[in-house]
Amino acid sequence: MTPTRIRLDAQRFHWQHGPIDLILGADGEPDAVRAAYDACWQRFSGVLETLVGELRVLRQPMPALAALRDCPLHGPVARRMWRACHPHRARFITPMAAVAGSVADELIAVFARDGISRAFINNGGDIALHLAAGQQYRVGVFADLAQFSGMRFAQAHALDAHLTLDARQPIRGIATSGWRGRSFSLGIADSVTVLARDAASADAAATMIANAVDLDHAGIVRRAASSLKDDSDLGDLLVTVDVPSLPRPLIDLALARGVELAAQLREQGLIEGAALFLQGRARVTGIADSRALSTTRASLTTEAPCSKYAAC
Repeated sequence: MTPTRIRLDAQRFHWQHGPIDLILGADGEPDAVRAAYDACWQRFSGVLETLVGELRVLRQPMPALAALRDCPLHGPVARRMWRACHPHRARFITPMAAVAGSVADELIAVFARDGISRAFINNGGDIALHLAAGQQYRVGVFADLAQFSGMRFAQAHALDAHLTLDARQPIRGIATSGWRGRSFSLGIADSVTVLARDAASADAAATMIANAVDLDHAGIVRRAASSLKDDSDLGDLLVTVDVPSLPRPLIDLALARGVELAAQLREQGLIEGAALFLQGRARVTGIADSRALSTTRASLTTEAPCSKYAAC
């Protein structure tokens, strides 16, 4: 298994190595962009092998009493995963909850150089950003990826929301989790998108908030993670495989539970904000800049007065 790379257009590449699947792009002076891509490729080529060497430990639950200095891992990406998940260790979490964001963070670092105006690493929807002064990115959000099709992706109205992030904000990481995604979830959120200072922190927090969007309902189908994937880091924990149509009061209850955790993580300085989606309803916390988020289809409520949010 060797890493592959395909140029998509003048600014973007598709890189893949086993389960690591990236879209990355950069803007800036041509020589600087070219040098950054070369350096990024060199670093990318060794990431998977290093992670595989520590996979046994990465799949183990974080010890609830472990100090940050007790990290048993050695590779830079693995240690980044541990650090991102450490604040959540009181609940069940393994370092694998931050793998995609940690890989993205590791690679985006090479673009922080003179001549690069902006760059992104999109690792399966978990995104690390580099923004020089005066630069911004506009990021689209889908509430329910199960409804995605290539035809709809080309239509602006297919987006449930979009985020506008600029260099003045501390946000450099975006991650999304939910039961509809490529990873398992203990909760029922269609999706939870988290904004944080780095992608690893956003990745771990999105996992935990999506788990918290939950309730007891006879129609929710759950299966042991191990029965769905032999090597799942979740073991025999029950993960969501189907959610029926729910009445609005239950949707709002589940979302409120997720918002409660998201607000706690904001107070701890672990995230900058989050948008939570479930069956056409949405809640937002911490996105105080009215220009940062707007929605197109989901019904949005906030934990604060609507004047703070463009979508109200």
